[in-house]
Amino acid sequence: MLRLFLISLLVLLAACTRPQTTGFSTLDPEASVQSVFIATQRTPGQRGQIFGQDRARKLNFARADISIPPDHELGRVERGSGLVDTSRHFAPVGLATMQSPAALSAAIKASRVDDAEPLMIFVHGYNNTLEDAVFRVAQIQEDFGLGNPALLFSWPSAGDPLGYAYDRDSVLFARSDLSRLIGDLQDRGHDEILILAHSMGGYLVMEALRQLSLSGDRHRVAAIDGVVLMSPDIDPDVFRRQAEEIGTLPRPFIIMTSQKDRVLNLSSLLVGRKERLGRIRSADELEGLDVTVLDFSLFEPGESFGHMIPVSSPEAIAFLRRLARGLTVARGDFSRYVLLGEKQRSGLPVTN
Repeated sequence: MLRLFLISLLVLLAACTRPQTTGFSTLDPEASVQSVFIATQRTPGQRGQIFGQDRARKLNFARADISIPPDHELGRVERGSGLVDTSRHFAPVGLATMQSPAALSAAIKASRVDDAEPLMIFVHGYNNTLEDAVFRVAQIQEDFGLGNPALLFSWPSAGDPLGYAYDRDSVLFARSDLSRLIGDLQDRGHDEILILAHSMGGYLVMEALRQLSLSGDRHRVAAIDGVVLMSPDIDPDVFRRQAEEIGTLPRPFIIMTSQKDRVLNLSSLLVGRKERLGRIRSADELEGLDVTVLDFSLFEPGESFGHMIPVSSPEAIAFLRRLARGLTVARGDFSRYVLLGEKQRSGLPVTN
C-alpha cells in the first residue's frame, strides 16, 4: 500500500510540474487573444507575480488578455518557460486591474457580444496558480468557441502538490466570498450565470451554494442557470448532505466523472481510501438527487492524467460541442455516457 501511495504521489508531482513564465515575445500576428475576467482572494504583488498564493481578506479584480498560439491543439494548454514565444505558447499579453465589484460588472457587460450566452464562472481546483487557471479558462473559451469572456474565481490554492490540506482549508476560507460574488453579480443585472467547477473547486461551489441557502438566499441559488462539476473532489456522502441542505439544486446540474482519473485516485488515498464523487461507478449513491452524471471513461485521458477529460480530450470536446447545440444532435451518443443507477438500468422508476 505504501509503495502504491509513493508511486501515485510521484505521478502527481510530475503532472503538476509547471514552467515559469517571465515574459513574452512580440505578439504573433496570427495568434488569437482571449480575455478572462478574474475575481481572486490572492494577495497582489507577491514574489514578482501580479497575484500570488497568499490569502487576501478581500477580493481583487482584473482582466487578463491571453494569447493562444496559431498552431494550438484542441484540448492542450501549450506552456513555455522564461521568455515565452507567442507563436508556440500561451502567454499573458495584457492585464488591467479593477478596484470594485461595480467596475468588474461594468467591464463584463461591456465585453459581451452574445446576449444569449450566460456568464460562465469557472472555479479551479487543487494545486493551481492563477496562471494555471487563467490559461485553462482561455483554452476552454478558445476550444468551445465561447462568444463572451468568462469570469475566473481564483481562490488561494497553494499551487503546490504537497498543499492538499492547505487547499482544503482555503476552500472554507473562500466560500463566503464566492457566495457574495454570485449575489453581487445577480444584483447588478447578470441574470444568467453558469458555474463550471473543477476538482476541489466543486467542493467550494457546493459550500457557497449551501451557505446561500442556509442564509435565506435560496432565490439566488434558484436563479443560477446551471452548475457543472467536472471531476469533483468531494466525498459522495458530503455531497449528498450539501445538496440536501441547499434544497432545490440549479438545473441542469451535471456531474462529470471518469474511471481514468488518476489524480482523484490519489486523492482517495490521501483521505483514507474514500471514494471521490468524480470517480463513482454508479449513480445509486446519488439516487433521489436531481442531477445528471456523465461518465467520460470512454474518452482518452488527455492532459492532466485524466483529471480534465471534458476539456482536455479532443474527442470529449467535440462531443460536448455537439451536445451544446442540442441533445437531438447527439442523442445517440448522449445515452452512452449517462451514468445510471441499478434501478434505472433495470427500467424501474426512480425519484430524480
